[in-house]
Amino acid sequence: MALGGMFRKAAAISLHLVGLLQRKKAGASVNRCLHQTLTMAKQVQARRLDGIGQNLWLEFAELASKNDVVNLGQGFPNFPPLTNILASFFGKLLGQEIDPLKNVLVTVGAYGALFTAFQALVDEGDEVILIEPFFDCYKPMTLMAGGRPVFVSLKPTPTQDGELDSSNNWRLDPEELASKFTSRTKALVLNTPNNPLGKVFSRAELELLASLCQQHDVVCIADEVYQWLVYDGHQHVSIASLPGMWERTLTIGSAGKAFSVTGWKVGWVLGPDRLMRYLHIVHQNSVYHCPTQTQAAVAQCFQREQLHFGQPSSYFVQFPLSLRTNREHMIRSLQSVGLKPIVPQGSYFLITDISHFKSKMPDLPGAVDEPYDRRFVKWMIRNKGLVAIPVSYMCSVPHQKHFDNYIRFCFVKDESTLQVMDKKLQEWKDELEA
Repeated sequence: MALGGMFRKAAAISLHLVGLLQRKKAGASVNRCLHQTLTMAKQVQARRLDGIGQNLWLEFAELASKNDVVNLGQGFPNFPPLTNILASFFGKLLGQEIDPLKNVLVTVGAYGALFTAFQALVDEGDEVILIEPFFDCYKPMTLMAGGRPVFVSLKPTPTQDGELDSSNNWRLDPEELASKFTSRTKALVLNTPNNPLGKVFSRAELELLASLCQQHDVVCIADEVYQWLVYDGHQHVSIASLPGMWERTLTIGSAGKAFSVTGWKVGWVLGPDRLMRYLHIVHQNSVYHCPTQTQAAVAQCFQREQLHFGQPSSYFVQFPLSLRTNREHMIRSLQSVGLKPIVPQGSYFLITDISHFKSKMPDLPGAVDEPYDRRFVKWMIRNKGLVAIPVSYMCSVPHQKHFDNYIRFCFVKDESTLQVMDKKLQEWKDELEA
């Protein structure tokens, strides 16, 4: 059976089981009550928010927005808010009427969005499913909120001899994935396109994840900061756009990744009011507000993109085309010294298989229990003048042995940097051939 068919079948079975459970209750009205009870069975907010009500600033700002008033009570300048354009822009993509006050939160980068989400929703003892390899902040943020990370790994499928591996060949096992969901599961973190692998999850894979989240009343924290960076005909699908998922998904984005302005530190979260109200409470009582100047600049970027969306003049069209050239450049250069890149379908990272070096020089300096990829990167920095990130840092400790033969490179670099890379790799190649 083809991969897509396998995932769709698994998703259909999962939903069918939910349907059977509901049909055991007599009458359509009982079913509706049961569905509502299951949906709200778990307390949404973390207990650390108990006793903290809605902030007065949000309450009166919302009231003011619905009436013809002159707001003399609050100390903010009259700049058009970023939340309005985010609601308009992403509302069309997600098929939702997004309220800029209730369904959008602007944060200090996507990091701030993630931290706010974990603090608002994850409670002591809650389980959070993390898909390996994962961006390294997910695990500590889960632990800082009192949660327990539960890990499930993407696994590579065999390739033909001489054929480059692709991030598309790394997949979740449906049965293993389903086994990770329990009555204690509060959230699933989904990063697509994935960092560090560059995998773009297919619609069939997302449908399976969605069915499991719905079956077990789990919130999906969707980190989609690389959503515009997809290649080779692949398409990014937001899991919040799937049936029944808007009500249980937080969609996180980043201006730094979208517009290549990481220093601006502007991110956002989109989601239903039943979840967002608790993120607003956390944000209002910690960071409170993000710099207005950068919000205004990002708003202008999105206003332009809304006018040019899908056209050749769109930055979201142009940027991945230029990065694809960088990707191909880096892949060719890394291959010249025996590194084996896994071709990414998204993001601006790629991982490289270093098994060849692991077999030829297994005894690199380092601690006895230090994963090989960390020792290799330190050796490469000292001896070859090249820096990468060990992928074993991006997985759980028990699974490090499955990932310690991979290192991550970043190809969102200018031409001069790529030329220096070529020079260093050529010197490495000359040494190998000497």
